[in-house]
Amino acid sequence: MGGSAGVPGTPRVLRAMNDRAALELLLEHGPLSRTRIGALTGLSKPTASQLLVRLEAAGLVMMTGTSEGRPGPGAQLYAINPAAAYVAGLDVTPERILAAVADLTGAVVGAYELPTSKHRPARSVVEQVTDALDGAVRAARLDRSAVRRVVIGTPGAFDPRTSRLRYASHLRGWHSPALHDDLAAALAAPVEYDNDVNLVALAEQRLGAARGHDDFVLLWNEGGLGAALVLGGRLHRGWTGGAGEVGFLPVPGAPLVRRVSRTGRGGYQELAGCHTLPRLARDLGIEDLPPGSDAEVTAALVARGADSATGPHRRLLEAYATRLATGLAALASVLDPELVLLSGACLTAGGEPLRALLQAELKDLAACQPRLVLGGVRERPVLRGALESALATTRDEVFDTSR
Repeated sequence: MGGSAGVPGTPRVLRAMNDRAALELLLEHGPLSRTRIGALTGLSKPTASQLLVRLEAAGLVMMTGTSEGRPGPGAQLYAINPAAAYVAGLDVTPERILAAVADLTGAVVGAYELPTSKHRPARSVVEQVTDALDGAVRAARLDRSAVRRVVIGTPGAFDPRTSRLRYASHLRGWHSPALHDDLAAALAAPVEYDNDVNLVALAEQRLGAARGHDDFVLLWNEGGLGAALVLGGRLHRGWTGGAGEVGFLPVPGAPLVRRVSRTGRGGYQELAGCHTLPRLARDLGIEDLPPGSDAEVTAALVARGADSATGPHRRLLEAYATRLATGLAALASVLDPELVLLSGACLTAGGEPLRALLQAELKDLAACQPRLVLGGVRERPVLRGALESALATTRDEVFDTSR
């Protein structure tokens, strides 16, 4: 037997629990004095001092200066050592890979964008991911060996039974069942995949509008139309990883789409996806469409509608709200969530006017009435979610001082 290290109540376990509590407080509050850490944890000053000495020796905390604003000498402040660990996140679309490296506090220390246009000669996915990660690592002035964990966000979902990517036929080269092992071997670090919209929900849960909420749906409309489902505080992924692929949802107002697994299209996507608004705008007599991709054009049109009280742009916004609410009503009726977050450029561009229209439509279409709010994480939310996912596991590892 290996002793009492893992037995609840033993000194080592109690020390580890106190260490973890102090580290979590430093993450939440930033630099704190020994006295403040003792007050927040309920530990005596001697115990708090021993704790900080232990964490400093382990390289997890560092002295950052002294407090100011009080008479007499300032108290020594302690903070998380940001260089104690680094993680990486990647946001993958058919057009590009965004990569970033964050330190243990969550601060991004390096980022890189690798174009992967389908019109260029295709390199292998392993080469693309490696190049993107190396670009971010160089920007952070680190070696790749410093990265403890990599989380990759993609459209679709990797089936946990087969390791194959599903629901994302447009993402070329990502469908080999050996891809996970090949990437792990090439990067020499633990690699995890997740659905891009699930990662946005994780970012919102940790940093944004869903903090403190255990039951919510995040509706995403940007490159595609999708949702993330958080039930009882945890992401619901489904048997094949495809929970939340609401673009395939059959809805009134759109033709019934068959063979959806082959076409990659579904009723809700055809009714309310970003690609539908330019055509709807022309039907309403709007000819001065802005340049850009479908998502960029839709975001600009939605923003114009939000700024208009009347006229064709306002009618476009109202029609868009009705289409979105059709699918949302089905989700609300099945899940009865506390909250629905609206995220992705094609939704957030509408701001409060679109949110209010959607809430009013939902009142007519669904028996249960979740509160609709705009997502709070706007800057690269998929990438932020990938970093938060990697940080959660890595902090668990490095904060466990009982080992």
